Amino acid sequence: MSPDEHADDEPAAAAAAGATDAAAVEQLFPAAGPGPLDDDALLALYGREARHPSPTTADSWVRVNFVSSLDGSATAEGVSGGLGGPADLRVFDLLRRLADVVLVAAGTVRNEGYGPMRLHDADVAWRRARDLPDHPAFAIVSGSLALDAASRVFTEAPVRPVVLTHAEAPADRRAALAAVADVVDCGADAVDVAVVRRALVERGLAQIHCEGGPGLLGALVAADAVDELCLTVSPVLEGGDGPRIARGGAGQGLRSMRLAHVLRAGDMLLTRYRRP
Repeated sequence: MSPDEHADDEPAAAAAAGATDAAAVEQLFPAAGPGPLDDDALLALYGREARHPSPTTADSWVRVNFVSSLDGSATAEGVSGGLGGPADLRVFDLLRRLADVVLVAAGTVRNEGYGPMRLHDADVAWRRARDLPDHPAFAIVSGSLALDAASRVFTEAPVRPVVLTHAEAPADRRAALAAVADVVDCGADAVDVAVVRRALVERGLAQIHCEGGPGLLGALVAADAVDELCLTVSPVLEGGDGPRIARGGAGQGLRSMRLAHVLRAGDMLLTRYRRP
């Protein structure tokens, strides 16, 4: 989806969206619910209490959120926004509410039209009531540092963004971005996602919410760093040669995930899989 369409505009209208039929969500699994879920019920389903940490995930949790067509495309006309809907957007916002940091690849930031990582007023109030910072941090992965330091992502950021790169990234771009973000090396000549995770945890950002894109998810899968996948299945057939939700990364065999829940919004399914 295109986060800049809603992340910092018309918060009252967005909050009201949860009450509309189009954004209504019901639970199918593990047990069918009596009716539409309110935001508190959704937060309970996606919150920390719903997890079962293993020794490898005790200090942090990497959640990845994607949407896909029925035939496996991660985009419609080049962006993911065309595949989502009001219910998907509602959950999207709640997942950000729960996060310490939102992790996104630079290509996705550019292609999806990201703006500053600013939550709605209702999300801010919820976080304040739990002694959390008003907004999650925004961490951008970029090996080339091909990011515009004058973009709203940086100039209007409520929290200074973090740019995760490698030691051989262009020095001139590094200098420009260092004026508006914390630039952190996470590898010698390429970005190592295992180092990315450690770098975020060292900053106190343990609840890591990744919004893509496919290349970043591919790297996380290859590093066995995906603790949870929230996948919305859109009831459309795309055809063509659209990308999968994950691309690249050295193959390390299949990784089993356990189904945690299935939600339904009309003909759309919102699934959640977690590390066994």
